[in-house]
Amino acid sequence: MPSSNHFDAIVVGSGISGGWAAKELTEHGLKTLLLERGRNVEHIKDYTDTEKDPWELEHHNNKTQEDQKNSPIQSKCYAYNEVSKKFFVNDVENPYTQVKPFDWIRGNHVGGRSLMWGRQCYRWSDLDFEANAKDGHGTDWPIRYKDIAPWYSYVEKFAGISGSKDGLTHLPDGEFLPAMEMNCLEQLVAQNLKTKMGRPMIIGRAANHTAKIGTRGPCQFRNKCHEGCPFGGYFSSNSATLPAAAATGNLTLRPNAITTEVLYDKETGRAKGVRILDAETNKTEEYFAKIVFLNASTLGTTQILLNSVSDAFPNGFGNSSEQVGHNLMDHHYGVGAYGDYDGFQDKYTFGRRPNGIYVPRFRNLDGGSSAGYVRGFGYQGGASRNSATSDEIGVELKESVTEPGNWSMAWGSWGEHLPYYENKATLNKDKKDKWGLPTLDIDCEFKENEMKMRVDMKSSAAEMLDAAGIKNVKTYDNMPAPGFCIHEMGTARMGNDPKTSVLNKWNQMHDAKNVFITDGSAMSSSACQNPSVTYMALTARAVDFAVSELKKGNL
Repeated sequence: MPSSNHFDAIVVGSGISGGWAAKELTEHGLKTLLLERGRNVEHIKDYTDTEKDPWELEHHNNKTQEDQKNSPIQSKCYAYNEVSKKFFVNDVENPYTQVKPFDWIRGNHVGGRSLMWGRQCYRWSDLDFEANAKDGHGTDWPIRYKDIAPWYSYVEKFAGISGSKDGLTHLPDGEFLPAMEMNCLEQLVAQNLKTKMGRPMIIGRAANHTAKIGTRGPCQFRNKCHEGCPFGGYFSSNSATLPAAAATGNLTLRPNAITTEVLYDKETGRAKGVRILDAETNKTEEYFAKIVFLNASTLGTTQILLNSVSDAFPNGFGNSSEQVGHNLMDHHYGVGAYGDYDGFQDKYTFGRRPNGIYVPRFRNLDGGSSAGYVRGFGYQGGASRNSATSDEIGVELKESVTEPGNWSMAWGSWGEHLPYYENKATLNKDKKDKWGLPTLDIDCEFKENEMKMRVDMKSSAAEMLDAAGIKNVKTYDNMPAPGFCIHEMGTARMGNDPKTSVLNKWNQMHDAKNVFITDGSAMSSSACQNPSVTYMALTARAVDFAVSELKKGNL
């Protein structure tokens, strides 16, 4: 750390949105302090054991009983294994209260969840940005697709998104690297779906680099992304935005810095900086800047805002609207169908493609509720060839399992979660974490609209597989709790009216003009697409505006 604690800008959080904020601010020439509550993770150097095969690991890359004891929530995540678990928090040391079941999946380290994310990147359209205004749920977005479209293009070119141009109005095309290929059964299913039901099935649009982008990639098709990629084969803060920020000479990275509150200057009506707690020494420090970007993740940012109380903001920083912490959303998923296919016995796959297929939303495309509920859902999944099965034992069994069995096809659905004011996170000052800081009480659930949608999500999954020629189709509905989709958002939402929203159309706080929030908490609705590329675009757009306002003397 330099001797001075004054900077041009402070960014709190180094995940997907925080990394973008740091890159953009430093490239605009601002001396920027990036605060991360967890340890440092260096690209490639700290991706330990990811090049080992399962049999080279003590537990063959499985979870242990101790893992499940120390991290009963994190260890349920698909991306958690013996190698990747170092990127997930210890649940015992990071408590929170589930007023209703809520699985908070977290990674407190430099890069955050950008190291373990699913990498699916889909633009939103005006079907999504106009939804609240049309059906009356939540508050109207203060932006439309035209406002963010150029910023999608801007971030996609740097992030490196592979995908195909599909010409769908409600799922706009982007700036894509070459698309990954569907396998033979996926191609057949896509053809049958289009012919028989008029529904497109496309290859997933993923932040895996199918061509070299700068010094990154290309993707090696190992499908071990959540363990950290030594080839830089996918976008993360560690591989992309943070090296770019560091290259400017304007970045100061401060790991092990738990931001506890935003400091408010009542005379200027602005934030003057932040207070942090050193995670290793428990010492308090203060840093000051002209601009503050909060990117600590939806619930992390909520925690900071609610803990930042003053005479001006007795209920939390920038919370005159009483919306901070409310309108918490996640996608509801864990419902779909699967089945078998007898053909293509002479075909197999090569490599382990770290991406699946995507069936875009096809319900309520007019923005209405003809399906019996509002909004909609999409599917992700894929086809693969299973190992052969045998009733033999001994040598015959060993020989049989080396032979391929039949093909199968499966997909699951991601559905939109409406913004409900009563779905919320509040501060619990009586229950403290290991650093003595207040924790969160999370009270969130899926309601009637989501439940009606799930019935359709399951039945449509089976109907489409059957139409596509898949046999022995079976359905499932695991009903994971909110949070488990790891797309939590909405607790400091954007809006035109300061009385019903926290941020304006530039992700700028209504109550403090030099504070910007561009992580998931800024979202006014959840759509049904994976949201991370929208966070990236909103962040780049907000920085451009913030720097312009700073130069004009407005901040």
